[in-house]
Amino acid sequence: MNGTTEAKPNGILSQPPESTFDLPNLTCDPETWKNQPLVSVKQISSPGGLRLLHATALSMRDLVRDQGGDDRLKHRVLASIFYEPSTRTSCSFQTAMLRLGGKYLHVDASSKSGSSTKKGETLADTVRCLECYADVTVLRHPQTGSVGQVASVPSRARGIINAGDGVGEHPTQALLDLFTIVDELRLLDENQDQDERVVQNPLTIVMLGDLKNGRTVHSLAKLLARAARLYIRRPILLRYCSPSGLEMPFYVREYVSYIAGSTIIQQDISDIMQAINGANVLYVTRIQKERFEDLNEYEAVKGAYVVDAKLMKVAPRNMVVLHPLPRVDEISTEVDTDQRAAYFRQMENGMYVRMAILALILGKP
Repeated sequence: MNGTTEAKPNGILSQPPESTFDLPNLTCDPETWKNQPLVSVKQISSPGGLRLLHATALSMRDLVRDQGGDDRLKHRVLASIFYEPSTRTSCSFQTAMLRLGGKYLHVDASSKSGSSTKKGETLADTVRCLECYADVTVLRHPQTGSVGQVASVPSRARGIINAGDGVGEHPTQALLDLFTIVDELRLLDENQDQDERVVQNPLTIVMLGDLKNGRTVHSLAKLLARAARLYIRRPILLRYCSPSGLEMPFYVREYVSYIAGSTIIQQDISDIMQAINGANVLYVTRIQKERFEDLNEYEAVKGAYVVDAKLMKVAPRNMVVLHPLPRVDEISTEVDTDQRAAYFRQMENGMYVRMAILALILGKP
């Protein structure tokens, strides 16, 4: 795809794509979070829920920096079960639980002997058994929609958190990404003296890399659709920059258009220099080798875009660079010392946001 094209769905949608079934809305009332699942960013349907999470995460950051943590989740247990490899997500959830006085048990189901699914046990039964030992469960699974299916069991009385379901969603990553964007750009400080009208100066966010398989960008785009008008209170220009064949899926674009309307404009820009022109945020994702059935196809797109010192010299002075990590070769290590490189601060924020989520779901915010 060459040049710039606006990405718009055909026709008028009568309902949002990918309905969230009967998953609960998570609002400004902490009681709506208690013992509830967090499967999709679409559950946070009002700006009050985002404000509550943001304020709670800020308080967690202050707590850690001042005292290291507290014991509000003492005698509570987190169960984490990961059917795909994880370092940052699993460790940040575990550390979040420890800093609030709780404990965790971890099942690495990605290994050959990691769980009883190797014996034929269903995912629902595995999670149900873990819930006999724990107060909240964090689940990562390669099948899109799998966490939602587990969460929809009517008898479930404990919270379950989606830590990534295939190429579907990664809601806690999107929430920490939004927290970081707001924090780095001081968007709430900027808006605190504004009335309820949307600030007219648009926020330009570039999503770069494997947008087809990247669940982080899928969740973030959906979350921005909900946050633009009433939380960030600014129009957003979403620029999608990806190799041919790895474009943002139509169903994500469709959802963004339905929810945000004219508040968000979506564009495809294949040239990285053109994409970062005037950008506030550059969100980089790796090409996901594990999602390719044909490695020749992966080799053909590997290294298509690289953020290096040369690119940063011509990038906007205040542009923030984010990445969910791990990185391969898409961001050069020479960028790490640039003050605009916020991806390690982003990772630290992940702990604070996940501390806030655990505290809310366990009723101890």
